[in-house]
Amino acid sequence: MSDPEKTDPAFTVHLNGSGGSITGWVVVDSLYDGLAMGGVRMTPGVTQEEVAGLAHDMTQKFTLAGLRIGGAKGGIVSDGTDRDTTFRTFGRTVKPLLHGGIHLGIDMGVTPADRAVFFETAGYDPRYRLGAPDMPIDWRTYYEPLIDCTGHGVGVAAVTALEADGRTGPARVVVQGFGAVGRAVARFLEDRGHVVVAVADIEGTISADRLPVAGLVAATDEFGRIDRSRLPQGVTVSGEPDAWLDVDADLLVLAAQKYALNADNAHRLRARLVVEGANLASGSEAREKVRASGATLVPGVIANIGGAGSAALAVTRVVPFELAAEARKAWVFDWIGERVRRNTRDLLEIASATAGDPLPELLAVRHEERRR
Repeated sequence: MSDPEKTDPAFTVHLNGSGGSITGWVVVDSLYDGLAMGGVRMTPGVTQEEVAGLAHDMTQKFTLAGLRIGGAKGGIVSDGTDRDTTFRTFGRTVKPLLHGGIHLGIDMGVTPADRAVFFETAGYDPRYRLGAPDMPIDWRTYYEPLIDCTGHGVGVAAVTALEADGRTGPARVVVQGFGAVGRAVARFLEDRGHVVVAVADIEGTISADRLPVAGLVAATDEFGRIDRSRLPQGVTVSGEPDAWLDVDADLLVLAAQKYALNADNAHRLRARLVVEGANLASGSEAREKVRASGATLVPGVIANIGGAGSAALAVTRVVPFELAAEARKAWVFDWIGERVRRNTRDLLEIASATAGDPLPELLAVRHEERRR
């Protein structure tokens, strides 16, 4: 079992390559019942420190959700050139980890197709593990229908926090990042009567009194880039850095790069509620400034649990696999939504009684609950 407050990882594996050239790391932050899991991130600038921080986030996510598994994360330093060779080398290198209870999935820069390559190269099939019942369906059949589960959880966190603040009418929403998570959150919130007034992608910020979410989704490519030539009339387009912070809004959803909200730009925040839909979306100084300003922040370890949680539910064999596909998907979404709702409410209750960071207290409570 693991202590959610510890900072030193259980162990770190340096990926020097097996039968090929590769630079990277797998950091196992904690083990629970001999298991740990997390995604693999591939960017040119990923660092061991970043991977360790992400692995610790995974430990906190699973502790808060009450899942009996530890946190891990992988990182590969690459610009994505020659992906097949990279992931075959990665598969050979991490084979002992995969077969030893360290499940590795996808994260930024890594696709389901890449995962299939390193699973196949390692001879790893998540359906089978010593000491555990078999999964009756393959990983792709289980996991791919759950692509919007992370966005669903982030949306639940946002709605729960808005309700806790006493809001009854539509909220003005800014979504920073329009990848799979950002698009799912935007749809979720619009479907519940809230108004998306700004969306940011890699090229800048698009804003209006009301943005048509379906139209923006249709104009967005697989990398989350919105085609400016297909925008409706009446929208404002800005290429200024962090222009999304300057939009008048009630709710800001951070669904893109790490440390998007940081010590240098937090003073520009106008929304009174921030929900993190990305990993490491804000820095510690920024979170402190948000609290001091009287605004509320729901961290990613609470809101951004959908993808990791749905995978962990399968790895730990909690999912009722006997359900038909649609019923099984609904069960997973409901399970994630309930955990996010409970943790958001409890975090805000603790925050109302303390001037400091409420997360450590909530983690301690959930850690004790999981040990029982």
